[in-house]
Amino acid sequence: MTIDTEVRHITKPGANLFLELGFDADEAAHLHAESQQRISDTQLLKEQLMDELSKWISTNHLKQAEAAELLMISRPRVSDLMNKKVSKFTIDALVNMLSRVGKSVRLAVG
Repeated sequence: MTIDTEVRHITKPGANLFLELGFDADEAAHLHAESQQRISDTQLLKEQLMDELSKWISTNHLKQAEAAELLMISRPRVSDLMNKKVSKFTIDALVNMLSRVGKSVRLAVG
C-alpha cells in the first residue's frame, strides 16, 4: 500500500483561504475578515494574560528557573512567556499558570 503525499497546492500566507476553497468572492471576503478578527482577539487576550504573568514574575523578582518551578513549566517556556511568544501558548495554559500563582481570571464580554 502506498500513501499519496504529493503536494498539489500551497496557500500563501495572508491569502484568502475561503476564496481558494471555492466560496463566492463576497462570502469569502466576509469569512476571511471574520477569521482575522477572531485571530486578533485571541492574540490580544493571550498578550493580556502574558502581561499579567510577566508582571508577577518581575514584581516578585524571580529568576526564570524559580518562576518555572512555581508555574510548573520549563525554564525555556518562561523565556517564551517573557518574550511574548504568543503562538507558543494556549489561553488555557496561560489561565492555568495564573491560577497556580493565585491570580483569578475573569472574562468580560462587552
